[in-house]
Amino acid sequence: MRAKNFLLVVASLVFYAYGEPIYVILLVASSAGNYILARLTGECPKIRKLTMTLAVVINLGLLVIFKYSGFLVETFNSVTGAGIPVPQVRMPIGISFFTFQALSYVIDVYRGDASVQKNFGKVLLYISFFPQLIAGPIVKYHDVEAEINNRKQTPEEIGKGIRRFIAGLSKKVLIANTMGLVADNLFGAAATGITGPGAWLGAVSYMLQIYFDFSGYSDMALGLGMMFGFHFHENFDYPYISASIREFWRRWHMSLSGWFKEYLYIPLGGNRRGKFRTVVNKMIVFVCTGIWHGASFNFLFWGIYHGFFLMLEEYIPFIGKKGGKLKSFFQHVYALLVVCVGFVFFRADTMKQGCFWIREMFTDFGWKASAMSLTLQQLTPVYLVTLAAALVAAVPVNSMLKKYKWYEGFTYVLSLAGFALCVLSLAGGTYNPFIYFRF
Repeated sequence: MRAKNFLLVVASLVFYAYGEPIYVILLVASSAGNYILARLTGECPKIRKLTMTLAVVINLGLLVIFKYSGFLVETFNSVTGAGIPVPQVRMPIGISFFTFQALSYVIDVYRGDASVQKNFGKVLLYISFFPQLIAGPIVKYHDVEAEINNRKQTPEEIGKGIRRFIAGLSKKVLIANTMGLVADNLFGAAATGITGPGAWLGAVSYMLQIYFDFSGYSDMALGLGMMFGFHFHENFDYPYISASIREFWRRWHMSLSGWFKEYLYIPLGGNRRGKFRTVVNKMIVFVCTGIWHGASFNFLFWGIYHGFFLMLEEYIPFIGKKGGKLKSFFQHVYALLVVCVGFVFFRADTMKQGCFWIREMFTDFGWKASAMSLTLQQLTPVYLVTLAAALVAAVPVNSMLKKYKWYEGFTYVLSLAGFALCVLSLAGGTYNPFIYFRF
């Protein structure tokens, strides 16, 4: 097991160094600092509160320095008129993911939810493990501690892992990239080239891109983890079938929402202090969720926006409650519409562009030849076929087909076909964006 862990640590550091040759030092230093603070927290009762607090301050301080310093200085300058030079700090890839993961380890040791790991190599493996290092899911130490210490790999698990990896790769390469190309073409177009139909096409394309991109990376991480004997929790559970924003966040990026629930929402009091305090706590959580995603007012607004609808659902009891088919239909439409509008601001380069896009979506249905031409150019046969596949894959068809005996064998055939198409797509194309650089 020691040799296996050593090889995985080396592979993880080489993987990260390939994209971040300098910041791999930061990754190792962060892991070492959290390892030391966790040991002090677990082994020195008299200073455990101090060391845990230090871990919070240092980890969040790293995020502020590398992710938010430029944004904070720019905002201060615009408000005060000061001319403080804006620091040009390049953000390390995946810093939000590995920082939250490392911090959760120290906090769990403080709470007694995780044992102190005396072997630094195992802590480094936990924080730097390459399948989920740069795009999640965020893994808690106590969920993988047993498998870091002792795990088995079987042909059956490896086969499942390969299929899961190919499923994620297909989501990313075949669906997300196709949707993303259309979203980029439209969001990158001049304002005069966009009217209502184009705005809706861009918004829906991006909504599908980010889901299949992000869930695709999560599936690849889970698949690779399975191949190496690790079992991570699911990160997405068909969020676009939700009937409320509350349900959406129980299904979307579950490792992040779970992290904020466990380490921020519950310590703030959760829902134990009345409805008003519950609403305030949720708003705090979603402000932080927005900020976590990126250093701009777009992300901050996106977090507040979701917090507002969660607040609304606390005070309007019929939203999210089960009812007849007609009511259920309108609830699903409500949730999808709210999420789609929110993602417009998530994708827009500025708040101004986001507001313009929403205005076009809901008010501009006039005919402009150039704008309609741009919109219709996006509706290629490849896009339309991919859109149909995306709409099917966004609902739990898997669950309905598992009861049939032929389905197991069919998944292997589908995996081989998906892998072949991915190879052809990657070999013949240059459009393969990684949308998590700012996370």
